Amino acid sequence: MDTASPDDGAIAQPMLGVEDADFWRQKQEWVKQMRLQFSRRPEFPETHNMIDDEGMLNQEYFQPPKDAVAPKERKWGDDEKRRLLEGIEKHGIGHFREISEESLPEWSGNDLRMKAIRLMGRQNLQLYKGWKGDAAAIGLKHGTWKGGALVYDDDGVVLKAIQESNRANPP
Repeated sequence: MDTASPDDGAIAQPMLGVEDADFWRQKQEWVKQMRLQFSRRPEFPETHNMIDDEGMLNQEYFQPPKDAVAPKERKWGDDEKRRLLEGIEKHGIGHFREISEESLPEWSGNDLRMKAIRLMGRQNLQLYKGWKGDAAAIGLKHGTWKGGALVYDDDGVVLKAIQESNRANPP
């Protein structure tokens, strides 16, 4: 295969020959035929709007509708963090849908789960499942609240404090 000469010190690039252009043209035709064969289904009339009669994608089909409303921008701040902590104290870890419905309706349960993961400093919240304690008090009491997250310690101090909190106030 021919390569372009690197006159200016650039890395040599293969030159596309006539054979390569023909190969890509044939490949594009094959793709169009596959789209027509597998993507346009007679039993689903809406699939006829996705691909035209020649097998080309209809780009307008994949655009959002003209009357679509842009999603409202959300910001996570201290107030939202406070409401999440209050919801955890009331409902416990793992009840993020309830927290969302009651305190933070603009955030989904999964959004709140991800925020709690960051807040607790753990990817796996199973250790904290059902816990309704005060995360700030445990973290400050044992020096494990760092950078806005409850840091799990190797000595198990946080786990013991959570278990004591659960015994005093069962989930």
